Amino acid sequence: MFTGIIECIGTITNIEEQESNIHFTVHSSISSLLHVDQSVAHDGVCLTVTHVQDDTHRVTAIAETLRMTALHTWKTGTEINLERCMPANGRFDGHIVQGHVDTVATCTEKENAQGSWYFAFTYDTEKHKILIVHKGSVCINGISLTVSHVGEDWFKVAIIPYTYEHTNIHSIEKGSQVNIEFDIIGKYIAQNLKSRL
Repeated sequence: MFTGIIECIGTITNIEEQESNIHFTVHSSISSLLHVDQSVAHDGVCLTVTHVQDDTHRVTAIAETLRMTALHTWKTGTEINLERCMPANGRFDGHIVQGHVDTVATCTEKENAQGSWYFAFTYDTEKHKILIVHKGSVCINGISLTVSHVGEDWFKVAIIPYTYEHTNIHSIEKGSQVNIEFDIIGKYIAQNLKSRL
């Protein structure tokens, strides 16, 4: 389990395709602290560490992961958000994040609000609209954020300077694709209501 509080930004240094899988090598300040079999959120996607060497580690994305996420857009040099699993005695500073991406959203607006930023995203409202609520939690590229505005087929989040500087949200522009994980509590409630109806 994760909390959506990003530890550091990693950089993709190598991409290797093997049949339908893709192996990503990541350079980061926490790579040397990792071990094989460890789960780490990469832009909000829970991936298993398969190799560690010095300040780099490697993970593998299978076809299903590539289909459900924006990992297929990664290139050498791409910056990604990294978070290790929450320890049992850790502080819960964000919200419950599983690392299981629900869908890919597209940035439609990036607004400089003179000291903060607003980002707007469109997403698959047919399946997920019920899961976005004003002032609710949403995970974007692994970042725990609060929904500030909600529209028919879009939502906005407000970004403080610290988050802008210490995550890869600063690299998101209009047209960028991001990984979205909706609040797990909302998903359970929606599923329960659906089964009752």
